[in-house]
Amino acid sequence: MKKISGKCVWTIILLVAIGVVFFAMGYLLHGLRSGTQVADMNEDAAKTMWTCSMHPQVQQAKPGKCRLCGMDLIPLTPDADDGGGLSRMISFSPEAVKLMEIQTSVVERKTLSHQVRLVGKIALDETRTKAITAWVPGRIERLFVDYTGIVVRAGDHMVELYSPDLITAQAEFLQSSESAQGLSGSSERVADSIRQTLQAAREKLALLGLTEKQIADIETAGEPLDRLTIYAPIGGVVIDKKATEGAYVKTGTPIYTIADLSKLWVMLDVYESDLPWIQYGQTVEFSTQSLPGEVFTGRVSFIDPVLNDRTRTVKVRAVIENTRGKLKPNMLVHGYVKTPITEQGPAMAIDLVGKWICPMHGEIVKEAPGACDICGMDLVSAKSLGYTAATDSTPPLVIPVSAVLVTGRALDKGVVFVRVEGADKPTFIGKEITLGPRAGDYYIVLSGLMAGERVVTNGNFKIDSEMQIQAKPSMMSPQGGNPAPTHHDHEKRMNEKPETTAPKEQTLCPVMGNPINKESFIEYKGKKVYFCCGGCDKTFLADPEKYLPKLPQFQQTKTENEHAGHNH
Repeated sequence: MKKISGKCVWTIILLVAIGVVFFAMGYLLHGLRSGTQVADMNEDAAKTMWTCSMHPQVQQAKPGKCRLCGMDLIPLTPDADDGGGLSRMISFSPEAVKLMEIQTSVVERKTLSHQVRLVGKIALDETRTKAITAWVPGRIERLFVDYTGIVVRAGDHMVELYSPDLITAQAEFLQSSESAQGLSGSSERVADSIRQTLQAAREKLALLGLTEKQIADIETAGEPLDRLTIYAPIGGVVIDKKATEGAYVKTGTPIYTIADLSKLWVMLDVYESDLPWIQYGQTVEFSTQSLPGEVFTGRVSFIDPVLNDRTRTVKVRAVIENTRGKLKPNMLVHGYVKTPITEQGPAMAIDLVGKWICPMHGEIVKEAPGACDICGMDLVSAKSLGYTAATDSTPPLVIPVSAVLVTGRALDKGVVFVRVEGADKPTFIGKEITLGPRAGDYYIVLSGLMAGERVVTNGNFKIDSEMQIQAKPSMMSPQGGNPAPTHHDHEKRMNEKPETTAPKEQTLCPVMGNPINKESFIEYKGKKVYFCCGGCDKTFLADPEKYLPKLPQFQQTKTENEHAGHNH
């Protein structure tokens, strides 16, 4: 064997050493690069959220399956949700906006008036109705007004009455009058007594219904009247006749009822939702079918403090002039009132600004302080009634009615889509706003929008539909989620093994909520129901449906629910 020289050995050792060094350096470099890649992967994984394509509300920091449907989770893109901002945004191409016919309007402050339409009917003015009654007992000898509907004037004779009591009272008066005429030579004391007796007899005749002229005629003639004539106290229409000739009457028996139709009442029905717009002293305009094209006006003089629980309406009364007699009681009318609107709500009617009004009779309105022409009360300023003049307040913030998608979850909530200014392409963001009352073609906005923003007034339903398809918050799904499942998704769910959950065992009495007694139970629909004591079973059987939700043995399992849904 040939002997290897020392030089060769050292050469081999050097080559091996160099190889080891290069191998070590390669290993270290590979490990460092792998560690960096792992760190990068971990960092990316930390940033990535995973969600369900069918239930976007399900989100977690690692891959897995949806806890609701069992589908594989998919990564959530960084711009899919920013905590409520970007998730409510949606963008379209200019061509799509044109095809969807999207139109917008500016949110602005605008002076508006709210019009409330009313229905009702005309009624008699109760304060202008008088009854004619018998002042004394007797017999009706003659009725000068012998049918209802006759128009009479104040002072017209109405009825002639024979009364023995009246003849007796007249005789006493004539006797006192005769005694008073022969006072010459009598003492002062006797003269005062006779004069007092005569005055008492005169007042008695007045109380029995005789006028001053009738009493004077009796005193002049020196003979009593055998008939008493009763006269009309006011002018108007005889709306009721209750007596006939020859009938005997007692004191206070009604004979006629007279109504003055120169002023009438309009009784209007106001729904409770319209009550904030009705004001005392407000002008009402109305018309009736019998007089087409003619508009009548009146003032609100009374608002019923009690709501009718059957019709959900309140009676509102207005006083109207009827000097021409065109309007008749019980006519049906259609009316309306207009109320200015401010940022604070309903404002004072324009025709009441700076005026003075009677707190009892709203139809009495004057330019300056004074007394009511009807009751004599001091007038008060219209402003003291609690209304604010529209000229003293800021106009309300309004948007067109067509811009609002009503959610139905609350009466004062709605969804609008606002155009995002400065975006690269047409972008809209959904906002839930608080609405005030509706005023014609506008809604008053209480919160959620600012003046100058542009809201979608046409095409908002199409935008909302696209939001639902993309599982973003929308009118029907405020939290987002649940796009329509595809055929593949439905097939996958059908092939997966459903998750089962066994019902829990009953531990509490459904009636009292106490721990159950295993010896106290009954059989109901094939299952045992346990109670804490013997008396609870009777309470349960009296209304089982009330307590079944508390019993776990009657709750469907998750598998049963899903099968029921598929069968349906």
